[in-house]
Amino acid sequence: MNINDLLSKAIRFEFLTAEEGVFLFENTPLADLMFVANELRKKQVPHGKVTWQIDRNVNTTNVCIANCKFCNFFRIPGHADSYITDLETYKQKIEETIKYGGDQLLLQGGHHPELGLSFYVNLFRELKTLYPNIKLHTLGPPEIAHITKLEKSTHREVLIALKEAGMDSLPGAGAEILTDRVRRLISKGKCGAQEWLDIMHECHKLNITTSATMMFGHVETITERFEHLVKIREVQSRKPEDVKGFLAFIPWTFQDVDTLLAKIRGVQNLTTAEEYIRMIAMSRIMLPNVKNIQASWLTVGKQVAQLCLNAGANDFGSIMIEENVVSAAGAPHRFTSKTIQESIKEAGFEPQLRNQQYEWRVLPVMEEQEINY
Repeated sequence: MNINDLLSKAIRFEFLTAEEGVFLFENTPLADLMFVANELRKKQVPHGKVTWQIDRNVNTTNVCIANCKFCNFFRIPGHADSYITDLETYKQKIEETIKYGGDQLLLQGGHHPELGLSFYVNLFRELKTLYPNIKLHTLGPPEIAHITKLEKSTHREVLIALKEAGMDSLPGAGAEILTDRVRRLISKGKCGAQEWLDIMHECHKLNITTSATMMFGHVETITERFEHLVKIREVQSRKPEDVKGFLAFIPWTFQDVDTLLAKIRGVQNLTTAEEYIRMIAMSRIMLPNVKNIQASWLTVGKQVAQLCLNAGANDFGSIMIEENVVSAAGAPHRFTSKTIQESIKEAGFEPQLRNQQYEWRVLPVMEEQEINY
């Protein structure tokens, strides 16, 4: 394989194999990778702005039987700290979100053994009745798989019911690494890689927009990272022509503080800043059919995320008025509406507020958030 030949293929938006991706990742000078990824960004996102969002991550429940070894957030059924979020709490958090200029809730929880389809249908309908303008970016493929299993139903039937109840889009949660070897080691209780992919394809057939993620820097190999990227690309290539499918791809690093992976297996996140920037660049190169690449400032911090904007990333994600799951494993970083815009400007770009569909929003008059959680 030849670096220049492969980079030329990439600049023509041709699909690279996983093996070719690994070769570029391991052998190409960082400056060259960044240059090619940045050129692809300019072609795919020609307005040149860096988008961002105001939303809030609210957890429906912390009860979960998946037992992921990287998660400090979940509690087993019956635990003294377990909860199911009540309606009054949703109302307080939604009204607070609106006050801070937010237009969306990211609603996720755990694999609660007693919360089936009717629970989520009723919840979504209630929230949409009370707050019809709030978008619901909800659940994720593992939760869809869990609900389907509880109901002895099909992915399609569950997704249709949730969409009719008010689900606007589906996050790319629970992807981790889309190979079953890795999933058996870190998230055995979740759906397998193929079921995750099948649920996303079903979403796209139903014109439910989604995102895709990758959590890396734990037990996966470099090859498995690139197999993951190829699988995401293949699902996107199978979507109906008139739908958006995967709106964005978000790679983020494993957070190891006090996790079972760290305590029992001794697995630590040793991802360097250069490695993360390389993965952002390779995400842009490997995914020519996914328009938006998001830098995970939550897990890598402001300065690394800023560098990613010159390595193929065009989105800074959300300020996340509230986020509990990744933070519980050690992610310390925070942005406000003011500081996220300042950071984008410092990197040499113009910030642009967006919604979940990557449509631009006019910056609302808002209060700066001062929330402790």
